[in-house]
Amino acid sequence: MKKIILKTILFALPKVLGFTARKHPQFRARLKQKNCTAYMGLQDGSIGRFLQIKGGKVTTRAGTAAQADVSILFKDLPTALKFMMPNPDMGEIVHAAKNFKVIAKGPDHLIVWFTQTLSMSQTISLEMGLPMRDGTRRYTTCTNGGPLFVYVKNGRIQRVTPLELDNKDAPSWELHARGKTFRPKRRALVAPHALSLKSLVYSEKRILTPMKRVDFDPDGERNPQNRGKSPYVPISWDEALTIVAKEINRQKRVHGPGSITFPMSSHHQWGNVGYYLSSLTRFANLIGFTRVAANPDSWEGWYWGAMHHFGNSMRIGVPAGYGGIEDCLKEAEMMVFWSCDPESTNGAYAGFEGTPRRLWAKELGIEFVHIDPHNNPTAQLLGGRWIPIRPQTDAALATAIMYVWAVEGLYDKDYVATRTTGFDEWKAYLLGETDGIPKTPEWQEGETGVPAKDARALARKWGNRKVYLATGMTGNGFGGACRGATGQQWARCMIMMMGMQGWGKPGVNFGCLQVGTPVDHHFYFPGYADGGISGDLMWTGNAVNNYQRMPHILTMNPVKQMVPRQQLPDAIIDGHATGYLWDGMSQEAQFAPFTYPMPGYSPIHMIYRYGGSSLSTVTRSGRWIDAYRHDSIEFVVNQSIWMEGEAQFADIILPACTQLERWDIGEWCNSGGYAHHGYTLVNHRIMAMQHKCIEPLGESRSDYDIFTAILERLSLGGVFTEGCSELDWAKRVFDSSDLPDHVSWADFCRKGYYVVPPEKPELRPAVDMRWFAEGRGKDVPEPHPLPSQWSEEFGKGLQTPSGKLEFVPEILKRHTKDDSDRPALNRYIPSWEGLGTTELVGKYPLQMIATHSRYSFHTSSDGKNSVTSRVQDHRARIAGHDFWLLRISPVDATGRGISHRDLVKVYNDRGVVICAADVSALVVPGVVKSYEASAEFQMLEVDGETVEIGGCMNMLTPDRSQTQGTSSMSPNSCLVQIEKWQGTEAFKRLRAEAGAEHE
Repeated sequence: MKKIILKTILFALPKVLGFTARKHPQFRARLKQKNCTAYMGLQDGSIGRFLQIKGGKVTTRAGTAAQADVSILFKDLPTALKFMMPNPDMGEIVHAAKNFKVIAKGPDHLIVWFTQTLSMSQTISLEMGLPMRDGTRRYTTCTNGGPLFVYVKNGRIQRVTPLELDNKDAPSWELHARGKTFRPKRRALVAPHALSLKSLVYSEKRILTPMKRVDFDPDGERNPQNRGKSPYVPISWDEALTIVAKEINRQKRVHGPGSITFPMSSHHQWGNVGYYLSSLTRFANLIGFTRVAANPDSWEGWYWGAMHHFGNSMRIGVPAGYGGIEDCLKEAEMMVFWSCDPESTNGAYAGFEGTPRRLWAKELGIEFVHIDPHNNPTAQLLGGRWIPIRPQTDAALATAIMYVWAVEGLYDKDYVATRTTGFDEWKAYLLGETDGIPKTPEWQEGETGVPAKDARALARKWGNRKVYLATGMTGNGFGGACRGATGQQWARCMIMMMGMQGWGKPGVNFGCLQVGTPVDHHFYFPGYADGGISGDLMWTGNAVNNYQRMPHILTMNPVKQMVPRQQLPDAIIDGHATGYLWDGMSQEAQFAPFTYPMPGYSPIHMIYRYGGSSLSTVTRSGRWIDAYRHDSIEFVVNQSIWMEGEAQFADIILPACTQLERWDIGEWCNSGGYAHHGYTLVNHRIMAMQHKCIEPLGESRSDYDIFTAILERLSLGGVFTEGCSELDWAKRVFDSSDLPDHVSWADFCRKGYYVVPPEKPELRPAVDMRWFAEGRGKDVPEPHPLPSQWSEEFGKGLQTPSGKLEFVPEILKRHTKDDSDRPALNRYIPSWEGLGTTELVGKYPLQMIATHSRYSFHTSSDGKNSVTSRVQDHRARIAGHDFWLLRISPVDATGRGISHRDLVKVYNDRGVVICAADVSALVVPGVVKSYEASAEFQMLEVDGETVEIGGCMNMLTPDRSQTQGTSSMSPNSCLVQIEKWQGTEAFKRLRAEAGAEHE
């Protein structure tokens, strides 16, 4: 009977393909792409069928595998039926492929084309999106800033709008606090940069054809010294792909796989298939490469410092935030926003979902305090008390507050006695018994600029209130003051302050109402850091759930060599580097150095760049120019959507398309990995089908298709694709989740999204750290830490040697010395590049802080003549050029003869950047405020001086680690001088001569 079934399937297959082609023009066009003869059958030849695709027609006849271009041979009858029956079990398919129970023979590009064609016959009939009354079709997508509706007509995007829930979607949750009932809005409150997507698709800076640098000859002179200088000429895809594939083989043959590196930049386009931890990682692993070891750039002070006081290594040392929304609204009396501006940072991916919640707190009469050198948008919106502070001195103010608490008894003595260790040693330091200097409010005033009376008043009010402490981007860590030379001290102080106030008790916790919504935490859908299709179990969260739920072929990088991300340019230029590992599995791994180059491996000779740019996102970015032009770098390829940033330093440029021109699938704000349950930042869990809304513009292709085309030339295309297109992989992600229990694949594709019903009130997760405060076992739904890291009974206590919150961490006692700049006792050590460094301040008297922009998301939505660049608070158009902004106080501006929107020269020993002045009293004297991650990088010579006019502020920031023995960055430890730019008129003349549009 089984033989009859297989024979029937093989006989009917051509008829099915032919019928599908007659019904669907797109599939008919697919069949016309190639002529291919294929044999499908058993390896012993007892059952098989010869299938021919020629001129778009499909015919069948008897034949043998030897006569075919492509043959798919199954070990036995059960294996063949597992592949050929409808809705196959992918676990069985992958198992058969891994164990060679199915063999594909023939040219790799034909195998990939044929298997993807078979898959396309099953998906072509799906209805994607919904027709609208105005003649458009409404699609969906998800972005770094939230989910959108995308309206398309005649193959062109008409508009994008925030996704709005309808009455068929799941109901919203509600909370009751202090006699009031609160419900979130029934729409996605997306970030501003999400709405720039249409303009990014149609940007004039799109790269629409492969290009080669004019003076680059892969078989002759490569002229690396001209990268970033020489122009480009268009070439064919065949030529570009052939050059790249041949160079990959040459590198491995001549130097070994370690000579290739992929500087992986995060925060590229959203999705579980197209993200760098998915397709790119799979591609890179199949080639072999020297890994660029990332630093915890969003968590610096927490990972290298705060973690050792309480653990949570698998969250990189930041608190989780479970239950924080309800607890804060019900119990908190005051919120202290310390280096925290959620109205600008949006919790990374959450848009303005947290804004209404903070307005609820204001409605309830909760007091607000804002500690920041900049009167930021959150302080402006909520009001309350603004305490301006000098950058990088935050730890001094925190220490003085704790001094007042210790002296006046304004701390939770029972909690300190039963839940902590080392307090007596810490108290002795506060009182000056350790070093003879009491850490009084008067002591801190000279450092911070905060009047002693204000510090004392804040300490007393705080010590008599139930306070939510909001730190960094999400209110419970990430960014903020942790990115300076004293970042570890500050983050450590934040944990110790909460330890003194009874962290976990009602109303006493971390958060700014940005994280901790009562959504369903148990509905499974993979986050982008959970590995996607990568098959990588080492450097993604794949092993936790994704690999079991979506079986796919493992990919492993055989190269053990690594290079620290922040030191990659130096490693190339100097030939060596030492780094320290970012490893969330334990607290101890960060103390062991690794070196580059590693014995047995080649230094780097080839750079394959994809995604966002290192220029402007890595400190002292100017180093990258010298690295790209270094003689040791034999080949640079850049796979980019727009001509920006590092693309101009490539030898070959491969044009990628945007996410609206390819298939993907994702969940809003679901990061996965170390940001477990990240979707608790948004009000509704929304999984989105990321429709291919239009065809790729020009000759651009999806990243996945580019990777496939390169690997086909290396005979690895079949292994990479597993016979799947991006849409097929999206279906596999869908099937791996809990979605099929609630919505069909067809309905999901048609509507484009699904809203997970909220958790029942009685099943909502407990408040973070409440279990610890009450001496119970851990009861929040995070699988952290690993079982081996509980010092006593499993689930009891914290991930510290004592199981308690440690004021003087035992881990640091074991691994650092008292005289180091990261001592176990958290002494205040002034910044090595701050306003107290006399010699430097004499040359560069202004402290520059460059945070995330409110209007763009790293480099992905800035520049490119997008609508974001038209926002006057983001860039200023002067002489036809969009200049980056630098906010400066009226006092500092007047003393330098600078007026609002003058072009100013911002400089130090590291470089010169030209910005437009934003004169404002919102920043304190002595401090200037700008933003990191300009997408534009443009060096220009004006009146004999070379300046950067794109806004690459990270040219000016130091590449020094916060402290010795860490791979940490300190972009906010940056002193600069500013003056009115004397080259303004010369620049305007240059623009006029170039025919630029004038204001």
